[in-house]
Amino acid sequence: MNKRHLHHLWRIYRHASPWYFLAGLLIFGVISLVALRHNNEQMVRLRDAVYAADKDNGDVEGSLRTLREYVYGHMNTSLSSGPNAVHPPIQLKYTYERLEQAQESQLGQGDSTLYQAAQSYCDSQSDVGSEVIACIQQYAADHGAQLAPVPPSLYEFDFVSARWSPDLAGWCLVLTVLSALGLLITAPYHWWAKKFLL
Repeated sequence: MNKRHLHHLWRIYRHASPWYFLAGLLIFGVISLVALRHNNEQMVRLRDAVYAADKDNGDVEGSLRTLREYVYGHMNTSLSSGPNAVHPPIQLKYTYERLEQAQESQLGQGDSTLYQAAQSYCDSQSDVGSEVIACIQQYAADHGAQLAPVPPSLYEFDFVSARWSPDLAGWCLVLTVLSALGLLITAPYHWWAKKFLL
């Protein structure tokens, strides 16, 4: 390529100022951060609604469905936070307690004292939900009764957040990346062209 052709290209591309891309990077970057924070705050509100429905014995299924759809459809909605987070992140305490109480009927009408004894014994041994259920089952089995196991899928839940979502946060993130690429391309080009072509 000769210098005349490069000068012709410079006349075309000189209007793509790096300052435009820098402004886009800053604006779309800030909007992305605000939108990602909003996504997370909305997830927290929906998770709290699940806990409230669980406590009040309300529509837990509907609340879980709403939370699941939101988490699957939005970025930055991971339910776990930090390295010491509980897994799975949603453990419905009151649903678990209702399931635990339902175990009493499976011991039979005449064995409610056995269930009470098992619950007292296991409550003093452990404070973790799934361990208490296993303990009650073992205690009942050791004393001649058999409890049906309670599936953890009835009271423990985890949903995976979307890596990218076509919402405000997702599209602004795309525009932020494109602005950064535009800045990385135009800034060196403008410096080179002003030094060697003008």
